[in-house]
Amino acid sequence: MNLSALNTVALAMVTPGKGILAADESTGTIKKRFDAIAVESTAQNRRDYREMLFRSDGMTFISGVILYDETIRQNAADGTPLVKLIEQAGSIPGIKVDEGTQPLPGCPGETVTVGLDRLADRLAAYYALGARFAKWRAVIDLDKDRIPSMTAVHVNAHALGRYAALCQAAGLVPIVEPEVLMDGDHDIGRCFDVTRRVMNEVFRELRIQRVALEGMILKPNMVVSGQKCPVQAGVTEVADRTVQLLTECVPAAVPGVAFLSGGQSDALATAHLDAINRRGPLPWMLTFSYGRALQAAPQRVWAGRTANVPAAQRAFSHRARMTALASRGQWTTERENEAA
Repeated sequence: MNLSALNTVALAMVTPGKGILAADESTGTIKKRFDAIAVESTAQNRRDYREMLFRSDGMTFISGVILYDETIRQNAADGTPLVKLIEQAGSIPGIKVDEGTQPLPGCPGETVTVGLDRLADRLAAYYALGARFAKWRAVIDLDKDRIPSMTAVHVNAHALGRYAALCQAAGLVPIVEPEVLMDGDHDIGRCFDVTRRVMNEVFRELRIQRVALEGMILKPNMVVSGQKCPVQAGVTEVADRTVQLLTECVPAAVPGVAFLSGGQSDALATAHLDAINRRGPLPWMLTFSYGRALQAAPQRVWAGRTANVPAAQRAFSHRARMTALASRGQWTTERENEAA
C-alpha cells in the first residue's frame, strides 16, 4: 500500500469548493429514472446522458465521478473513453464495486451488501481502466425499536472493512458508505442514535482490518427525520445533530466526509450541507457525493432529446455550483434562485 499516493487522491476528492458526482446507478436503477422521463434505457441513451454531464461546465465543481461497470468501459460518441472525458475535466474517475444487497438470514427485513468474492481481481481490473477510487454502500434500515439488529450492523460494517482494506491494497481510495436510510417514520433522535451506533462499529472494523484512515473518504447519511415522520427537524437541528455525530465518531485522520443526499430534494440537500459547513472549525473537509440531488434537474430538462442538451447542461451546472457553494458554507436562497 502506498499511503502517500492514497492520501493525495483522497485530499483531491475533497478539494474545497468541489464534490463527488455519484453517476453509478445500476442498469435497473437508471431505467427507473429514465422511465420517469419517458426515455428508453438503452446502452446508447445511458452513454449519451452521462456524456452530456461529463462535457458540461458543471464539471468545474466536481472532484470525482463514481461510475458503474458499464460506464467505465464506454466511449463517448466521438470514440473518447468516458474515463478520459472525466480526467480532461480535471476530475478523478471512480467505480462502484458492491453488487447490491441480499436478505440477511435470521434478520427479517434486513440486508447485507455482497460482492467481496473476487473483489481483489475486479479492483485490479478497474485500476487498469483508470479508476483511482471505489465505493461500497452498506444499507442500514431502521424502525422505531427493532431494526437494525446487532447482526445487521456488524456484518455490514465487517464487509465495509474488508472492502476498504482490499481497495487500499489495490491502490484505490475506498469511499466507505454506511447509509442509515431515511425511509420510515422515526424521528431525528432515533436517526442519531442508530447512525452513531453504526458509525462506531464501522470505525471499529476499519481499525481491526488495518485500514489507513488517511487514505479513505467517509460517505455517511446526514442526521435527519424519517421521511414519514410527522415532525420534520429543521435545517439548523439537522446541521447540529450531524456535526455532533461526526465529532463523536469520526477520527480526525480521515481527510474528508462526502455526504450522500439519501432521497432529499435538491434544495434541501444543499441547504443542509450549507448549514453543516457553517459550523466549525472542524478537522475534516465536508462536501457532497450526490446522485439524484445533482441529476434530477438535468434529467427532467434533457428528456432524451438532443436539442435539450445545452439547457440540461446548464441545469446540471447550476445544481453543481449551488452544491459547491454549500460545501464552503456560502450558499444562499438568493443564489439558489438565480437563473441556471
